[in-house]
Amino acid sequence: MSDQIPVLLSGFADEAANEKLAVQQFSAFAALGLRYYSIRFIDAGEGIKNVMMLSDSEIEHVKKMQADYGLKVSSIGSPIGKVKLQDVDDGTSNKYIPFEKYLAEDVQTACDRAEAFGAKLIRGFAFYHPKGTDPNEHLDQVSDQLGQIAEACDKRGLTFGLEVEANLVGQTGELLKTIAEKVNHPAMLTIFDGANIVTQGFTADETYAQYLAMKPSMGWLHIKDYHDPSPTGRIKHVDEASLANFVPADCGDSGHEAILRDLKDFLPELHRRMTDRGADGVFLDLEPHVKGGGQFGGFSGPDGFGVALRGLCRVLNYVQVPYDLRGFADIKG
Repeated sequence: MSDQIPVLLSGFADEAANEKLAVQQFSAFAALGLRYYSIRFIDAGEGIKNVMMLSDSEIEHVKKMQADYGLKVSSIGSPIGKVKLQDVDDGTSNKYIPFEKYLAEDVQTACDRAEAFGAKLIRGFAFYHPKGTDPNEHLDQVSDQLGQIAEACDKRGLTFGLEVEANLVGQTGELLKTIAEKVNHPAMLTIFDGANIVTQGFTADETYAQYLAMKPSMGWLHIKDYHDPSPTGRIKHVDEASLANFVPADCGDSGHEAILRDLKDFLPELHRRMTDRGADGVFLDLEPHVKGGGQFGGFSGPDGFGVALRGLCRVLNYVQVPYDLRGFADIKG
């Protein structure tokens, strides 16, 4: 294993903090041996805010504190793309923002945050199509908008990662594959998330097929899993507020063993893809939700995050994918 390229373990640090305080997030991650984190919600002294809303003084405070704890930002956990594609009243509470305004303001803010924290990656989504419509009907519009987002990121040396998730145009691996082919921009990659597929009623075999479909455009992976005790088949619209069966990667229905076994052979190519974009390598970004998850975030607690990390490490050990956690040499250094 020593001659193989290791994956880089990261995670959404807000999930490990009971009150989302910066000191709680960084203490938990340092204790777990992690070197990277994705920044999403954080209390940096002025209350809990999304990273997009942080003031300049809060940003500087977080940067100093993360350095004190030996952490680097792997990605900006932005909500870019979690707004309506069209100004249609479809019974949901999702916001609509005219795209020109969105591109000029929100997307640029996400880029500002990435530059401020020294991150090369921005997590985002593929817009909410009107509820009850076929996502395939909206592929041209969403691909045009995402192409403009990718270009805006590329101008600043950044990469936009499109996460697969229910209720959005990019809700399946096959749809993300089509979007990526239409956008055809090196600054837009896709993010695989097994649980986000399983929550829609897909089986482990179907989830694996969607992982394979995403490989040509994949940049990194989010790691969480889901076990539904009473599966009902394909779910067209997921009630995200009611999702309550998230589990660690070693005991869910996503089939992470098969996915990570395939990833082992794919790592050299994926590593080159990511380093060519300026990233440190291939991130496995833990987003466990083991104590609950919803539309814009989740919670695991420091104990739950530790359980989720150890579950992932068990699978990685089993399929012989190398990774690195802090050791005594780091402490001495």
